[in-house]
Amino acid sequence: MAKRKRKTKKKSKRKARRWSQHVTETSDAMTLEGGVFRKSSAHAIALSLKRSADRSRRRKSEPYRSAMSMLVFYINRAGRGLSRARKAKLETAKDELRKLYGKD
Repeated sequence: MAKRKRKTKKKSKRKARRWSQHVTETSDAMTLEGGVFRKSSAHAIALSLKRSADRSRRRKSEPYRSAMSMLVFYINRAGRGLSRARKAKLETAKDELRKLYGKD
């Protein structure tokens, strides 16, 4: 008997790429300001994340932890799509966030 090949469902590329956007928008981590990760400086990104974390009622943990989690989530999901300059800016934003919360 010949073996049958299993048919697998193909997800559209568009839908497969958008799940992280869905998580960012609906996650209980916190409510983010629009365009936060596109800001001009690392300090501006960190300030926006801190402001959002402090104000948000949707977060489950302390503000610092929620803010850092969202930043790390964004960096990990963007992955290879980030330029070196943008990745460096986001990594610097992590240091700025630590300073703002006094977690040196």
